[in-house]
Amino acid sequence: MTRPLDGTLVVSLEQAVAAPFCSSRLADAGARVIKIERAEGDFARFYDSVVHGESAYFVWLNRGKESLVLDIKDEADAALLQRILAKADVFIQNLAPGAAARAGLGSDVLRAANKRLITVDISGYGEDGAYADMKAYDLLVQAESGLCSVTGRAEGPGRVGVSACDVSCGMYSYMAVLEALIARGITGEGSSIKTSLFEGMADWMNVPLLQYDYGGTMPRRVGLNHPSIAPYGAYPTRGGGEILIAIQNEREFVRLASDVLERPDMPDDPLFCNNEARCTNRPALDEIIIAAFTSVDRATLIDRLRQAAIAFGEVNDVAGLSNHPALRRIEVGSPTGPVAMVAPPARHDGVTPALGPIPAIGEHSENIRREFAG
Repeated sequence: MTRPLDGTLVVSLEQAVAAPFCSSRLADAGARVIKIERAEGDFARFYDSVVHGESAYFVWLNRGKESLVLDIKDEADAALLQRILAKADVFIQNLAPGAAARAGLGSDVLRAANKRLITVDISGYGEDGAYADMKAYDLLVQAESGLCSVTGRAEGPGRVGVSACDVSCGMYSYMAVLEALIARGITGEGSSIKTSLFEGMADWMNVPLLQYDYGGTMPRRVGLNHPSIAPYGAYPTRGGGEILIAIQNEREFVRLASDVLERPDMPDDPLFCNNEARCTNRPALDEIIIAAFTSVDRATLIDRLRQAAIAFGEVNDVAGLSNHPALRRIEVGSPTGPVAMVAPPARHDGVTPALGPIPAIGEHSENIRREFAG
């Protein structure tokens, strides 16, 4: 099966999450990705060993790549890397601030030698300004960007439970590479892409930022509730567990009130007549919903929600995700055996593309050195 990026050569001097996320998605799309590693390997290989000896992060982000061990400070290895880059379409790096330029791998230098090359420099806070030399890891950027301040319960800020800043940056980097490849097909020239963890998350924070800048309001932490839509949140049910409901318009609220809460008078009550009123009077609204949700058994409640066409979801844990009927998995090879992981979200013409295996450290070094010998 032909894939969109077949024939595209990507070289990635990468570690951790953001850059590997970007390059792994390019590999999924058919690109040949050569991952440059130190002799000890990408440190994300050793975050844990839960996947029969492999790191969960590493197997997720490095399928379909070739591993080449290089010492970029060694003259011969540096020359080999330059020979590979002379034939490359994309170069990605997320080294410490300034490290790539000091190693002769700055974007301007590389693109002067290869006009078709697309370079991607991933940093923590961008390459300009007072934070340019700051090291950045996901939780640090969650805190700096304000994400923690809008996450959690009223008692205090919380961490988003996955590497949201790394992933957002990797996603934006991937999108930017695809755009640059399209542009190169028109102009014949590559381009220089700069992305950062902070800028990716800042974009995700646009709504609370606009609410603060223009409305003067600081978003409140409301746990499993929406800060500006009500009712939109989790409520207890009889026998334990929570059901999360989401009301998006007044038609839905009328159905919720009459068919689920058995309170058809609510839409005419000034306390609940529109979304702003419901947000203002959230405690009174929640009291009515909780009373209704805990007055019937869970199966009856779910049936009422379905019959009323109310959007709802059960509040699962990871075990619930693992057994969820909507979860699609795909098997990927690894040095220690096959790994069943989440399948790529997008299917093309109903087909989920096969994914390449996860490489051992330096698994492809000998063949790549031979291929690009001076």
